[in-house]
Amino acid sequence: MLKLHEIARFVDDVDTAAAFYEALLGGAPVQRNEEIAIFDLGGITLLIHRRYDPGPDDLPCEDHIAFAVDDLDEAVRRLWSRGMSLERAPRQYEWGRSAYLRDPAGRLVELTADSDPPRRSGEHA
Repeated sequence: MLKLHEIARFVDDVDTAAAFYEALLGGAPVQRNEEIAIFDLGGITLLIHRRYDPGPDDLPCEDHIAFAVDDLDEAVRRLWSRGMSLERAPRQYEWGRSAYLRDPAGRLVELTADSDPPRRSGEHA
């Protein structure tokens, strides 16, 4: 089963975006540095990340949503059986194991293993 895990927003000015979301949400980020601001929305993460120029092996620097799954490999098998293709196959990243695909409108969607710990300072989403 999928559950909403994270909303990732990439911005040029983390300070301005963090101040906006702090005022909107009525609370400070649970983690903050010059690259990121992380807000806990009752178990769903709002990740504000400084925009970067991705290298050839980096993930796209794009806003996206992430869904946690109990079994990432099984979720990917189900997607393939339904004719969906992945942008990035399951792989271990600094924050845990994730795979990426695009929705019909071309927006990036992340699937991440549910047992993975929260992202740490400076990690790309």
